[in-house]
Amino acid sequence: MRIALISDIHSNVQALQAVLEKIDEANVQDIYCLGDIVGYGADPADCINIVKSRCVATVLGNHDLAVATEAGLDFLPTAGRAAAVHNRSKLNDDELGFLTNLPLLQIEDEFTLAHASPEHPDRWLRINSFQTGSAQFDHFSTDVCFVGHTHSPAVMSDSIGISQVRRGHRFLINVGSVGQPRDGDSRAAFGLFDTESFDYDLVRVEYDIEGARTRILEEELPQPLADRLLVGR
Repeated sequence: MRIALISDIHSNVQALQAVLEKIDEANVQDIYCLGDIVGYGADPADCINIVKSRCVATVLGNHDLAVATEAGLDFLPTAGRAAAVHNRSKLNDDELGFLTNLPLLQIEDEFTLAHASPEHPDRWLRINSFQTGSAQFDHFSTDVCFVGHTHSPAVMSDSIGISQVRRGHRFLINVGSVGQPRDGDSRAAFGLFDTESFDYDLVRVEYDIEGARTRILEEELPQPLADRLLVGR
């Protein structure tokens, strides 16, 4: 079965629509979302409703939690806090309830889903070191765990020197960000995984960045949230 993994949409409906168009061309059976549907961008309701209709499972991200319940709002950067307050004001009770009720982890037969990490998924760890990444393998039992949160794609194996995803090893895979990449590539990112062949591909997609920027400025969100989309940082 071929699946798609999307993460960190961050209310960027232009990027989400472009990614879904690419997914629809890729003979994908199911789409999974790794959280942070909202935050930073201008169109939270559109993104929530698209994810609800297209994804078979979605896990909770820290921005989803902050927007839905205001929990952790003070831990967000200033611009992120302003966007969370804005996004919350744009959502109805059903949309807020959808976010509130998302699980922290989703475990399927072949893989595990978490927003930030399988270790203490409610603490929003940033897996940005070998030591932190290595520790995660003790906290999931499947062959693969997919994460997001850092907005930077990465693949880590349980064996030193193994970077290509293949059977016989276990992997922690960061699928990058749909709506706000931070690895220096401004294109939207998502993952494709075949549960039978064990093939994994990171896919990058051009999207209407100017349209997303315009919407951010129209909603009077902080200018840096618009500008960072241009540089993927």
